[in-house]
Amino acid sequence: MKIYHYNNWHIRANDGRYTPRYAVLPIIKYLPQKAIIWCPFDTENSEFVLALKEYGFNVIHSHIAYGKDFYTYEPECWDIIVSNPPFSNKRQVFERCLSFDKPFALIMSNLALNDSFPCRLFKDKELQLLMFDKRIQYNLLERIPFASSYFCHKLLPKQIVFENLDIVKGQMSRMYKDMEDFVK
Repeated sequence: MKIYHYNNWHIRANDGRYTPRYAVLPIIKYLPQKAIIWCPFDTENSEFVLALKEYGFNVIHSHIAYGKDFYTYEPECWDIIVSNPPFSNKRQVFERCLSFDKPFALIMSNLALNDSFPCRLFKDKELQLLMFDKRIQYNLLERIPFASSYFCHKLLPKQIVFENLDIVKGQMSRMYKDMEDFVK
Protein backbone atom coordinates (compact mmCIF):
# COMPACT_ATOMS: atom_id res chain seq x y z
CA MET A 1 0.00 0.00 0.00
CA LYS A 2 1.40 3.36 -0.98
CA ILE A 3 1.56 5.90 1.88
CA TYR A 4 2.15 9.61 1.40
CA HIS A 5 3.69 11.56 4.27
CA TYR A 6 2.84 15.17 4.88
CA ASN A 7 4.00 16.69 8.16
CA ASN A 8 2.59 14.33 10.81
CA TRP A 9 -0.08 12.87 8.53
CA HIS A 10 0.18 9.56 6.80
CA ILE A 11 -2.18 9.58 3.85
CA ARG A 12 -2.79 6.14 2.43
CA ALA A 13 -3.40 6.00 -1.29
CA ASN A 14 -6.74 4.26 -0.74
CA ASP A 15 -7.71 6.26 2.37
CA GLY A 16 -9.66 8.89 0.50
CA ARG A 17 -13.15 8.22 -0.69
CA TYR A 18 -14.37 11.58 -1.89
CA THR A 19 -18.06 12.15 -1.49
CA PRO A 20 -20.19 12.63 -4.61
CA ARG A 21 -22.65 15.52 -4.65
CA TYR A 22 -25.76 13.35 -4.27
CA ALA A 23 -24.43 12.14 -0.89
CA VAL A 24 -23.92 15.69 0.38
CA LEU A 25 -27.48 16.83 -0.36
CA PRO A 26 -29.32 14.78 2.35
CA ILE A 27 -27.49 16.48 5.25
CA ILE A 28 -28.25 20.02 4.06
CA LYS A 29 -31.82 20.12 5.39
CA TYR A 30 -30.52 19.46 8.92
CA LEU A 31 -28.10 22.40 8.92
CA PRO A 32 -29.24 25.78 10.28
CA GLN A 33 -29.15 28.24 7.38
CA LYS A 34 -27.14 30.88 9.25
CA ALA A 35 -24.51 28.42 10.48
CA ILE A 36 -20.89 28.79 9.46
CA ILE A 37 -19.85 25.37 8.18
CA TRP A 38 -16.27 24.17 8.51
CA CYS A 39 -15.23 21.47 6.05
CA PRO A 40 -11.83 20.48 7.50
CA PHE A 41 -10.88 17.72 5.04
CA ASP A 42 -11.88 19.53 1.88
CA THR A 43 -10.43 21.46 -1.03
CA GLU A 44 -12.32 24.15 -2.90
CA ASN A 45 -13.52 21.44 -5.31
CA SER A 46 -15.03 19.25 -2.62
CA GLU A 47 -18.69 18.53 -3.25
CA PHE A 48 -19.35 19.55 0.37
CA VAL A 49 -17.89 23.00 -0.23
CA LEU A 50 -19.55 23.44 -3.63
CA ALA A 51 -23.03 22.22 -2.62
CA LEU A 52 -23.13 24.04 0.72
CA LYS A 53 -22.12 27.31 -0.94
CA GLU A 54 -24.73 26.75 -3.64
CA TYR A 55 -27.36 26.37 -0.90
CA GLY A 56 -26.32 29.69 0.63
CA PHE A 57 -24.13 28.54 3.52
CA ASN A 58 -21.05 30.38 4.70
CA VAL A 59 -18.35 27.70 4.25
CA ILE A 60 -14.77 27.52 5.46
CA HIS A 61 -12.70 24.73 3.97
CA SER A 62 -9.27 23.50 4.95
CA HIS A 63 -7.08 20.56 4.03
CA ILE A 64 -3.71 19.18 5.03
CA ALA A 65 -2.61 19.59 1.40
CA TYR A 66 -2.75 23.36 1.99
CA GLY A 67 -0.92 23.20 5.32
CA LYS A 68 -4.04 23.24 7.51
CA ASP A 69 -3.77 20.15 9.68
CA PHE A 70 -7.10 19.29 11.32
CA TYR A 71 -5.33 18.34 14.54
CA THR A 72 -3.64 21.72 14.96
CA TYR A 73 -5.70 24.15 12.87
CA GLU A 74 -9.07 25.63 13.77
CA PRO A 75 -10.76 28.55 12.02
CA GLU A 76 -11.49 31.57 14.19
CA CYS A 77 -15.25 31.35 13.77
CA TRP A 78 -17.36 28.32 12.85
CA ASP A 79 -20.51 26.54 14.06
CA ILE A 80 -20.69 23.03 12.55
CA ILE A 81 -18.23 20.56 11.01
CA VAL A 82 -19.45 18.74 7.90
CA SER A 83 -17.07 16.53 5.95
CA ASN A 84 -15.76 13.12 4.99
CA PRO A 85 -12.60 12.43 7.03
CA PRO A 86 -9.87 9.92 6.19
CA PHE A 87 -11.06 6.44 7.11
CA SER A 88 -7.83 5.39 8.82
CA ASN A 89 -7.86 8.13 11.48
CA LYS A 90 -11.51 7.91 12.48
CA ARG A 91 -11.03 7.58 16.25
CA GLN A 92 -8.71 10.60 16.41
CA VAL A 93 -11.03 12.62 14.18
CA PHE A 94 -14.02 11.92 16.44
CA GLU A 95 -12.00 12.73 19.57
CA ARG A 96 -11.03 16.10 18.11
CA CYS A 97 -14.59 16.85 16.94
CA LEU A 98 -16.04 16.00 20.36
CA SER A 99 -13.42 18.20 22.05
CA PHE A 100 -14.95 21.26 20.35
CA ASP A 101 -18.36 20.55 21.92
CA LYS A 102 -20.07 21.73 18.72
CA PRO A 103 -22.32 19.93 16.23
CA PHE A 104 -20.80 17.81 13.50
CA ALA A 105 -21.76 15.50 10.64
CA LEU A 106 -19.06 13.21 9.31
CA ILE A 107 -19.56 10.59 6.62
CA MET A 108 -18.06 7.34 7.79
CA SER A 109 -18.26 3.70 6.87
CA ASN A 110 -20.83 1.85 8.96
CA LEU A 111 -18.04 -0.65 9.65
CA ALA A 112 -16.82 1.87 12.23
CA LEU A 113 -19.73 0.73 14.42
CA ASN A 114 -17.95 -2.63 14.74
CA ASP A 115 -15.02 -0.92 16.45
CA SER A 116 -14.91 -0.23 20.19
CA PHE A 117 -14.14 3.47 19.84
CA PRO A 118 -17.77 4.62 19.32
CA CYS A 119 -18.76 2.97 22.61
CA ARG A 120 -15.95 4.69 24.47
CA LEU A 121 -16.21 8.10 22.85
CA PHE A 122 -19.98 8.41 22.83
CA LYS A 123 -20.69 6.72 26.16
CA ASP A 124 -21.84 10.00 27.72
CA LYS A 125 -22.55 11.89 24.48
CA GLU A 126 -25.24 11.19 21.95
CA LEU A 127 -24.16 9.65 18.67
CA GLN A 128 -26.69 10.35 15.92
CA LEU A 129 -26.81 8.54 12.60
CA LEU A 130 -28.20 9.67 9.26
CA MET A 131 -28.46 6.35 7.45
CA PHE A 132 -29.20 5.62 3.81
CA ASP A 133 -31.21 3.00 1.96
CA LYS A 134 -28.37 2.53 -0.59
CA ARG A 135 -24.60 2.53 -0.57
CA ILE A 136 -22.75 5.67 -1.64
CA GLN A 137 -20.74 4.91 -4.76
CA TYR A 138 -17.42 6.67 -4.18
CA ASN A 139 -15.90 5.43 -7.42
CA LEU A 140 -16.96 4.39 -10.90
CA LEU A 141 -16.69 0.66 -10.15
CA GLU A 142 -20.14 0.74 -8.48
CA ARG A 143 -19.34 -2.02 -6.06
CA ILE A 144 -18.42 -0.35 -2.82
CA PRO A 145 -18.40 -3.16 -0.21
CA PHE A 146 -19.61 -1.06 2.71
CA ALA A 147 -22.49 1.22 3.58
CA SER A 148 -21.86 4.74 4.90
CA SER A 149 -23.77 7.09 7.16
CA TYR A 150 -23.38 10.54 8.58
CA PHE A 151 -22.13 10.14 12.14
CA CYS A 152 -23.50 13.23 13.86
CA HIS A 153 -23.51 14.95 17.21
CA LYS A 154 -25.93 17.69 18.34
CA LEU A 155 -27.43 18.02 14.87
CA LEU A 156 -30.26 15.64 13.98
CA PRO A 157 -33.82 15.78 15.39
CA LYS A 158 -33.51 12.22 16.73
CA GLN A 159 -30.81 9.62 17.27
CA ILE A 160 -31.37 7.67 14.03
CA VAL A 161 -32.75 9.23 10.87
CA PHE A 162 -33.28 7.30 7.63
CA GLU A 163 -33.02 8.97 4.23
CA ASN A 164 -33.41 7.72 0.68
CA LEU A 165 -30.28 8.24 -1.36
CA ASP A 166 -30.84 9.28 -4.96
CA ILE A 167 -27.70 7.89 -6.59
CA VAL A 168 -26.50 9.58 -9.75
CA LYS A 169 -24.71 6.87 -11.66
CA GLY A 170 -21.17 7.83 -12.62
CA GLN A 171 -21.10 10.98 -10.50
CA MET A 172 -17.69 11.49 -8.89
CA SER A 173 -16.40 14.16 -6.58
CA ARG A 174 -14.42 16.89 -8.29
CA MET A 175 -12.02 16.69 -5.34
CA TYR A 176 -10.39 13.59 -6.85
CA LYS A 177 -8.45 15.79 -9.27
CA ASP A 178 -7.15 18.02 -6.44
CA MET A 179 -5.89 14.99 -4.54
CA GLU A 180 -4.30 13.41 -7.62
CA ASP A 181 -2.32 16.63 -8.05
CA PHE A 182 -1.36 16.65 -4.34
CA VAL A 183 0.01 13.11 -4.16
CA LYS A 184 2.12 13.40 -7.34
